[in-house]
Amino acid sequence: MSSNQLEQNQTEKEMPFNVVIAITGFFGGLFWSLISYLAFYLNFSRVGPALVLMPWALGDWKNTWIGQLVSIGIISVLSIGIAFGYRLIFVKINKPWPGLLYGVGLWGFIFIILNPVFPGLKPITSLDINTLVTNLCLFAVYGLFIGYSISYEYHERTVHEGETIQS
Repeated sequence: MSSNQLEQNQTEKEMPFNVVIAITGFFGGLFWSLISYLAFYLNFSRVGPALVLMPWALGDWKNTWIGQLVSIGIISVLSIGIAFGYRLIFVKINKPWPGLLYGVGLWGFIFIILNPVFPGLKPITSLDINTLVTNLCLFAVYGLFIGYSISYEYHERTVHEGETIQS
């Protein structure tokens, strides 16, 4: 037997579902917060990723590009928890709509409910239309990415492979 035939006989070990969720959350947060920074840099939005640092008195560096990059890292880590939140609520629905709604709900939670926590964030009625639309769309596609990725993986593992995943 050649080594090529031996490789074909070996089965690939899958990552545990929770690891897939964590990776999806981390890279979803990383990618979409980078896109958010690009939108902020190009003046599509007055709110960048550094919003996450606003509640803490850390000095003026948090408003510079270094603060934006540190915030991107923080958002990437927080996004893991957001991904597990999606798993708890919507994982069994293998459609794009729950993820889209999850992202819009997350936007509402941050920009409306948590607005008083962020001292530099104007009330939603005072934000310009470009900032509102840009951030709403970014959160929607972020939720779509997280949600559909996790639901699709769950569906593939349970329906096609017959794996049992604890809810």
